[in-house]
Amino acid sequence: MKKFEFILKNLDCAACANEIQEELNKHNEIKNPNVNFGTLKLTYETDLLSKEEVELIVKSVEPDVELVESVSNKNKGESSLPEIIRLIIGVAISAVGMYVPMNMYLSTGIIIVGFSILLYRTIKNAIKLLVSSHKINENFLITISVIGAFLVGEHFEGLMVITLYEIGKILESKAVNKTRKSISELMDIKPEYANLKVENDFKQVSPEDVRIGDIIAIKHGEKIPLDGRVIKGNASLDTSSLTGESKLTKVQEGDKVLSGSINNDGFIEVEVIQNYKNSTVSKILELVENATEKKAKAETFVNKASKIYTPIVLALAIIVAAILPIINKNISYSESIYRALIFLVISCPCAIAISVPLGYFSGIGRSSKGGILIKGSDYIDALKNVKEIVFDKTGTLTKGKFEVNKISSYSEDYSEQDILKYAAYGESNSNHPIAKSIMKMVDFKIEKDKIKDFKEIPGKGLSYDFGEDKLLIGSSDLVGLDEKNNDITKIYVKKNNELIGEILLSDSIKHGTKEAISKIKNKGIGVKIFTGDNKNVAKRVASELDVKEVFSEMLPTDKYGEMEKIINENKNTGNKVAFVGDGINDSPVLALADVGISMGGIGSHAAIEASDVVIMTDSIEKINEAIDISKKTSRIIKQNLAFAIFTKILILVLSTLGLTGMSMAVFADVGVTLITILNTLRILK
Repeated sequence: MKKFEFILKNLDCAACANEIQEELNKHNEIKNPNVNFGTLKLTYETDLLSKEEVELIVKSVEPDVELVESVSNKNKGESSLPEIIRLIIGVAISAVGMYVPMNMYLSTGIIIVGFSILLYRTIKNAIKLLVSSHKINENFLITISVIGAFLVGEHFEGLMVITLYEIGKILESKAVNKTRKSISELMDIKPEYANLKVENDFKQVSPEDVRIGDIIAIKHGEKIPLDGRVIKGNASLDTSSLTGESKLTKVQEGDKVLSGSINNDGFIEVEVIQNYKNSTVSKILELVENATEKKAKAETFVNKASKIYTPIVLALAIIVAAILPIINKNISYSESIYRALIFLVISCPCAIAISVPLGYFSGIGRSSKGGILIKGSDYIDALKNVKEIVFDKTGTLTKGKFEVNKISSYSEDYSEQDILKYAAYGESNSNHPIAKSIMKMVDFKIEKDKIKDFKEIPGKGLSYDFGEDKLLIGSSDLVGLDEKNNDITKIYVKKNNELIGEILLSDSIKHGTKEAISKIKNKGIGVKIFTGDNKNVAKRVASELDVKEVFSEMLPTDKYGEMEKIINENKNTGNKVAFVGDGINDSPVLALADVGISMGGIGSHAAIEASDVVIMTDSIEKINEAIDISKKTSRIIKQNLAFAIFTKILILVLSTLGLTGMSMAVFADVGVTLITILNTLRILK
């Protein structure tokens, strides 16, 4: 089934966005429809309907909305100048009719002209929707309120309603566009071109046209368009758009560079190691663009609640109009109708509907700016409830960059170079940090055709045939050595049942990890360590980090089973469990955890795909930042909802008692919406 993506032009109402999605869901020919008000993006899958047919369904909810091709990740707001001019003209004409002395009929006529200009857009949208789908929305309610106020002689109140409504819609549009622009600027990392080397010259081409193995040049001030390895020159790179870190990174020949980084100083030639689709910048943009399509439970609840909210208020308005004169003889039907009209103005659920998705959208954007990619609003929700974090050790808490300290031979028949050769031939097929450290020592060619019957033995090492010889490369368990008191990582080499040598390696804890773990614990979050390493190494690392619970010598299945137990223990408490890892063997546990957090800088693609949160800097401190952003986002969303609901209920009560007028009703609608949007912008700071 083919997936489609369009921008919803002229969509300016969060509640309407929810209605469009609900309507699309009713059609069996359309699968997985998603309307993202934050990005104005519509995505869906279908093999049966054309774009025009889908657009007709959308227009049945919002007649002015058009489906346009998504050509850029930037959201461009349209000019509000025409609407401002129309507003000024309409108010001026209405004011002349109301306050300049003249014949009553002429005055009434001029007021009608002014109101018509002011109501033009609102009436047009109301009639279109009523005719096309027999539905009413805020445009219809405002129209009835203004006309009703005019008919009961409250000309000034009617003018105030439509004027404040129009001003509010203009300001609301600007505020929403500002939020979208802020997110767009945070993620403005897509490279526009690549300098491809063609013979002895460079040609500007689209990054999508560059292939693995091609040579590209990055000059001073340019973005790196694709992932690669420096083959010539040196430079200082600004990686802040990827990692959130302002410190420049110096690179030279042999270093790996990531797309999206900016060359701050120098000139480098880079051999491309990933095509654009699989490059870092493309993956980041894909993650961020898709993140807000996963809706949190709170967002879903608000979407459902907003659908029944307006009908309830509409029914209450009719009751107020009919019952008040009966209850209180001093209230005329004209007055009760006026109070009912106030109900109609207040009934639009925009402030309630917009505050939640826009809040999550901003939280995801703010995280991205800091080098934290959160794949959905439901994971922002989950982060604030994390009460236990389990860490993988190697590459997560430690640097994962083992250094070979010593190579020892146990037999005169084998040199240290022989031990390195046998280990290197086996490790050449592995992506483990230990394998990478051993391969750094190699200064000879690996003839891979000599490696036969290669097998990885999870948690222990590997085996392979080298000619007539059988080799085992790995831990003491793999080679049958009883080693109890060793806190140094060793790789043993066994050939044809003879232990012929060992390689000693060391790994160190990442800078800042101890402080970050301490902050996590100060938040009341429990910390555990899982590792496949031996018990003594695990205990040493845990002791340095002041972590009490550590599980060592674990196979991937052991990690999975233990994580399952921890999750089950927390299942009925509402608490969430997170797992932090970086390797391929961590992928099942990352997927199992309530929140899977992967190290994006050195993490494997499998781990990044399986996780819910990606830390681009590989810094544990970013987990604290992610939790803080989660809590701030949740706090601001709750503030918005509480403020919107309280204000609306208060003005509904006051209007029923006759203590407030139309202007306050408009504030309860447009004013509250605007305030919640501006409050949401605080998440981005």
